[in-house]
Amino acid sequence: MPKQGLLLINLGSPDSPNEPDVRRYLREFLMDGRVLDLPHPLRWFLVNCRIVPKRAAQSAHAYRSIWSETGSPLIATGRSLAVKLEAALGLPVALAMRYQNPTVSLALRSLFTAGVRELMVLPLFPQYAMSSYATAAAHVDQQVEALIPGMSRRFIPPFFEEPEYLDALSSVALPFLAHDFDHLLFSFHGLPERHLRKSDPTGGHCLASIHCCDLLSPARRTCYRAQCLATAQGVATRLELSSEQWSVSFQSRLGREPWMRPYTEQTLAHLGSRGVKRLLVICPAFVADCLETLEEIAVRGRETFCSAGGGELTLIPCLNDHPAWIDALVSIVSRQVIQAECLSHSS
Repeated sequence: MPKQGLLLINLGSPDSPNEPDVRRYLREFLMDGRVLDLPHPLRWFLVNCRIVPKRAAQSAHAYRSIWSETGSPLIATGRSLAVKLEAALGLPVALAMRYQNPTVSLALRSLFTAGVRELMVLPLFPQYAMSSYATAAAHVDQQVEALIPGMSRRFIPPFFEEPEYLDALSSVALPFLAHDFDHLLFSFHGLPERHLRKSDPTGGHCLASIHCCDLLSPARRTCYRAQCLATAQGVATRLELSSEQWSVSFQSRLGREPWMRPYTEQTLAHLGSRGVKRLLVICPAFVADCLETLEEIAVRGRETFCSAGGGELTLIPCLNDHPAWIDALVSIVSRQVIQAECLSHSS
């Protein structure tokens, strides 16, 4: 049988926290039509004349606050995950980023050189979104066709409610819940509401009612909001939390248009003003700690919470390269290997 290999792909990071590298990263990221889904001329104007000039210095400062001796936490953790997963699976594993380095083209060449002819692709986004999972998958397709058109590929679907993923999240969170706490906030990355509507295959389900995510619908297959809520509920159930002990919010808003609600910044202020003294925050949309967790939540989020009267905010780490996450990925990927082998034998 053709040799199988695994490509891990995450969003990306600047090559350094210096402003020129941050500008380059922001431009590539925001010029993606699945991220900023506006006509190209308008997108180019907003990115190059408004957003990047305004945000580059601020973002560079934020990246410097989380940068380590090994570089970007997202990249360093991803490399460690790839090494450990390769040893556990016994298959070639390569890491790539949708934007900047390491590139998908470099990872594909590495896997091809290792003899891989059947590619499994794992976008490291638990929940589906056009600005994460969809753009990563499309980019891998484009790169494979351009570089190695004979290589077959199989995309592992979003794993937002895979038992192993929920078990791993619960394992990471459990030690923090062993101490007294007042509330657990699930903070997911936010999206513009129009992205939810664009991803709705029915054309009329998402955001049509307050309880749309509670209803059975084909829209759930690509509904980021419904999948986030399913993840949070799955973890809360495993941790045996009452409905009063946890809530969900959405962070990283950009621009003035409506994004998914409730907003994390406002939720943190509300919890602080309500008298919450020991707040735990977990960010299940991210499998590795990054700017959005280490700086947006652990620094700015803590300031918002404390300024509103809150006490202590503790960020629960992402899955990173935790042993429970390695075990979960081995199970998830192994199922895909078995399915691929069954399909190969049947054909």
